[in-house]
Amino acid sequence: MNREKLLQRVSVDPRVCGGKPCILGTRIDIAIILDGLAEGLTPDQIIDHYPQLTVEDIQAALAYAADLSRENLWKIAI
Repeated sequence: MNREKLLQRVSVDPRVCGGKPCILGTRIDIAIILDGLAEGLTPDQIIDHYPQLTVEDIQAALAYAADLSRENLWKIAI
């Protein structure tokens, strides 16, 4: 699946999860997925915890995070 299609799986809606980015059609924050990966969980383990997710959803979370890192937002924290 190409990057554009992956990013279409991410929703930012002020009426859902307080406007935090999440997987479209769910209330699963992108941050939850990234935290799980950072803790060493595999995509399959994350899907076991959140069976409504797919491998493509996890790839979408990573693509979204990669796009944010390219936006130079990290400079704000310095």
